[in-house]
Amino acid sequence: MWDPAAYLRFGSERTRPFFDLLTRVYAADPGYVVDLGCGPGNLTALLAARWPEAYVLGVDNSAEMIATARAEVRSAVAGTAGVRASADGAAGPGNGSRLAFALADIRSWQPGRPVDVFTCNAVLQWVPGHLNLLTSWARWLSPGGWLAFQVPGNFDQPSHTILRDLAASARWKPLLHGVQLNRQAVDPAAYLDVLAAAECEVDAWETTYLHVLHGEDAVLDWYRGSGLRPVLAALSPEDGADFAAEYGAQLRAAYPAAPYGTVLPFRRIFVVAHR
Repeated sequence: MWDPAAYLRFGSERTRPFFDLLTRVYAADPGYVVDLGCGPGNLTALLAARWPEAYVLGVDNSAEMIATARAEVRSAVAGTAGVRASADGAAGPGNGSRLAFALADIRSWQPGRPVDVFTCNAVLQWVPGHLNLLTSWARWLSPGGWLAFQVPGNFDQPSHTILRDLAASARWKPLLHGVQLNRQAVDPAAYLDVLAAAECEVDAWETTYLHVLHGEDAVLDWYRGSGLRPVLAALSPEDGADFAAEYGAQLRAAYPAAPYGTVLPFRRIFVVAHR
């Protein structure tokens, strides 16, 4: 289960890569924009603001995230001149609703018509075999369409190695057997190769952010909203608290606090493909 409030606690840090990604998307007047893995919908609303004439659809497989998107983002956007929001994902171009959200798995969802802009922000690390999925998305682009996504590339860092080692330890392995942690993204060159083969012009790069976080357990709080989620969902509240305490203690040692905060290096991989 996703917790939108925990995810949005570091909203500024999580949003910045999305803005950096969109600087390389030069779509002038798209008609159909899809945000795949839209989460709580805050970034989907930004797409609607950037392209005020486009029909914008957010797709996510989390009922909690979609509920948040519909309740909060719709009410905010509905009051904006020229923008109307839909209460469900059945809305479409031409029906009077310009921003909608659909509860669906991005692995099986299909657009039904060519898409002018696909965005996907920090989602594909959860999707096995996502290189094949990218090939499908590229095929659904309209002529001149854009596909833009970013994924974490920091799975060799202490935040993840500690989590994997702890989950595999004698105490926790029996309780966490079969729990899937998020997966390794490939290098930018691999994404370039796949999308170039799909007849796209590709811009691929990587950036390491140095996030300065605040609070006694800042790094633990960051991962409560993302990578730690599958573990906590599999454990009882009591066991979850014990696991988080062990994980947090090791994170504090790996990421010592400075007087100005705790620095979390975070490598991300960006890809923009133009058909």
